[in-house]
Amino acid sequence: MSGICGIFRLDGGPPEGAGDMLDKLATRGPDGSHLWQDGDAALGHAALHSTPESLHETLPLHHAPSGCTITADIRLDNRDELIVALDLPAGRIIGDGEIALHAWLRWGEDCPNHLLGDFAFVIHDARKGLLFGARDQTGMKQLIHAHVPGRVFAFASEPEAVIRAHGIPRRINEARIADFLEDYLEGVDYTSTFFQGVSRLPPAHRLTVTREGLTISRYWTLTPGPELKLRSDRDYAEAFLEVFTRAVRARLRAPDPVGSMLSGGMDSGSVVAVAARELAAQGRGPLHTFSCLGPDPETDVETRTALAAIAGVPGLEPHVADYTRLDPWMDDLIRLTRGVAEPFDAHMVLPRMAYLMARQAGARVVLDGVGGDNALSSSGRLTRLIRRGRWITAWHEAGGMAHYWRWHRKGFLRQSIRQALVPDVARHLRRRWQDRREDDAPDRGLLSPDFAREIGLASRKRAFRALRPPGTLSAAEARAAAFTHTFEIVGRERYDRVASEQGIEPRDPYHDRRVVELALRLPDAQVGGGGWHKMIARQAMEGLLPDEVRWRVGKEHVGGRYIVALMEAVGEVQRDGVARFLRAEPDGQNGGRDVARRLGEMTLVAWCARLEGLVEQSGG
Repeated sequence: MSGICGIFRLDGGPPEGAGDMLDKLATRGPDGSHLWQDGDAALGHAALHSTPESLHETLPLHHAPSGCTITADIRLDNRDELIVALDLPAGRIIGDGEIALHAWLRWGEDCPNHLLGDFAFVIHDARKGLLFGARDQTGMKQLIHAHVPGRVFAFASEPEAVIRAHGIPRRINEARIADFLEDYLEGVDYTSTFFQGVSRLPPAHRLTVTREGLTISRYWTLTPGPELKLRSDRDYAEAFLEVFTRAVRARLRAPDPVGSMLSGGMDSGSVVAVAARELAAQGRGPLHTFSCLGPDPETDVETRTALAAIAGVPGLEPHVADYTRLDPWMDDLIRLTRGVAEPFDAHMVLPRMAYLMARQAGARVVLDGVGGDNALSSSGRLTRLIRRGRWITAWHEAGGMAHYWRWHRKGFLRQSIRQALVPDVARHLRRRWQDRREDDAPDRGLLSPDFAREIGLASRKRAFRALRPPGTLSAAEARAAAFTHTFEIVGRERYDRVASEQGIEPRDPYHDRRVVELALRLPDAQVGGGGWHKMIARQAMEGLLPDEVRWRVGKEHVGGRYIVALMEAVGEVQRDGVARFLRAEPDGQNGGRDVARRLGEMTLVAWCARLEGLVEQSGG
């Protein structure tokens, strides 16, 4: 996870401000920074040496024969195939950035389709007088940009770096503040930032900038392939394990030590089990694991199962935090929370704690399993069974769900029968009724009603609902929709920002394109069979993960207790700095969100003060 930035002056002027942009990315680049400039363009790179090849590659990289220059935050998983396809010499070490540059020279705008891995890169092509950039298919890397037509285009890994380019206006996007205070509107779209005119490039998209304008287009779409037909559950589990192992192995291409988050669940547990085995096979290791738990395994399920994973998986060097004993870390947690890149990152106390432990252990790369919930989503399975008239299977499925989720079978059945009986036309009518109700009903929650009307809150809520059409989806379509939903993308972007505070690169095998494409081809029963969440992963981890982890029920999580511990250390919050955005008093509907509200206000006060200072510096 390096930081990238650049400026392209469309009016022919000098690209001023690139050095300031690079300074803002310093935490992403603990191994130094470099700036390339030629005429009306400048590209910058803040280096984190997170692959063996990156130790030998200096970016930005200029290719004299073509006049092209690249800067990149990149890890390619199909290096060997690309080196052969591009006729690159095998006798020297070739960095991933150089491979991407040659992919541009060979395939032009189609080059991202040939790249497998996590990447955000931009190429200045002097021959054609343009910039070309792309973001990876599943959204692991970020590419933020701003365009002032006819004058300037700027890009970076972070919005606050983009606005440091001269000629880019510095104006706070107050609608995004409303998104933050409404909580779920973090995923209102794929492009919004907290600055007007500054946008995120969506995953699987590319951009081209010339003096004539900016063009953005999608280059890849996640679509279900034909359903995979195998003979037995064991065959499916082995097929999944083979692909998943390749994904994990690719993410272990890093200088040692390598780390992984480890909770008490299947997602991180499966990553740790396979990663530890792979490191041992390579003669490397141990795998450092970072677990944020509670003080009592007898009363806390996640703590108990995480400790079972630590004890039951060989080749680990565990690092464990306890939310009742955070004093040695508290100053850093408070400082980092007050200085978040975006207010949405405030509640990421548990991941922030894990990355603090990782930095202390010297890990530059930390794996996680954040994408597991959506890549292997079984949402709606019971409803689909009822629609197909498979009542006996539905009965047994509801029993498994009742056991897993600790609810009652009849409740799941009633809920799913209602969903199964509602025709799509009724769903569309209900959506229209919801839209009208949003227009007519008074705004609730934390927002001042005047501010809500000022930024058009009702229309933003409608736009968010429109991201998920109210029609009937197949199992594969539902998994694709869950994995590509804005919630999955903004979640990964949060991990990217929080890890970057510590100069750490997060990697998620469940965001490997091969894993996701396989998941979409799995029969529904392999994903949610017997009412068990992620059944195929549980079967694939037999002999690799302790049964106490594989067959753990429920989704208890200790993250909220880390937030409470932080807030108890911080104390009360002053509302004065953000009073314009908030109700004078909470509306009484959000008592359970009190801690999150207080943490959000604390973060928003500090964030607004910092950003207002930036705006004042620019005279905006």
